Amino acid sequence: MTSASPSGRRTGRPRSAEADRAILDATRAALVELGWGKLTLGDVASRAGVAKTTLYRRWAGKSELVVDAVAALFDEHLELPDRGGLQADIEGVVLQFAALLERPETKTALMAVVAESTRDDALRARIRSAIVDRQKTLVLLGRERAQARGELPHESDPGAADRNADLIFDVIAGTVLHRTLVSAESVDAEWARSFAALVVGGLASVGTLP
Repeated sequence: MTSASPSGRRTGRPRSAEADRAILDATRAALVELGWGKLTLGDVASRAGVAKTTLYRRWAGKSELVVDAVAALFDEHLELPDRGGLQADIEGVVLQFAALLERPETKTALMAVVAESTRDDALRARIRSAIVDRQKTLVLLGRERAQARGELPHESDPGAADRNADLIFDVIAGTVLHRTLVSAESVDAEWARSFAALVVGGLASVGTLP
C-alpha cells in the first residue's frame, strides 16, 4: 500500500509497511465488529499492536484511515486479467467488484465514508484520489486492450479520451454499486454477462462517445 499515507510531510524514521498492513487490517476488523459509530483510533491501535501516536503520525483522523483501509482492499482484489475480448474483460471486473462489495468490511466502510464525505470536501477529495482515480486505471487498461484488438477506435482528442474514460468508469462502477449496496440485488455471472453486453453495445453504437 504505497499511497495510504498523508504523504510527504515528515522526515525521519521510514514508515513500516508491516505496521501499515496491521493497522489497515485492524481497521477493517473493527468496522465489522463495532460499526462506524463506535470505531476509535485507540481501538484500532490496540488491535494492531501499535501505539496510538503511530496512527496519528500517519492519518489525521478516523475518516482518512477508513478510506485508506478500503483503498487497500480495492488495490488487492480488483484487477483486469486479459480475457481476450472487451465484453469478457468487463464481465470479469464486474464480478470481482461485486464480490468485493459483498464483503462486510467493504460494505460498512464504503457506505460510512461516502455519507461522511457529503459534509467534508477534503474527505471527498481523498476518496477520489485514493479509490476512484486509482481504480479508473482499470478502465484505461481495458480501453487500451480493446483498441489494440480493434474493438474500439483510438481517440484523437486527449480531452475526449479522458471524458470517455470517466463516463465508462461511472457507468460500470455506479451501476454495480447501486445494484449491490442500494438495491441489494445479486450480481451473478448471468447479470454480469448481460450488463457487459449492454456496455459494449453502447460503446459500439456511438464509437467512443462524443
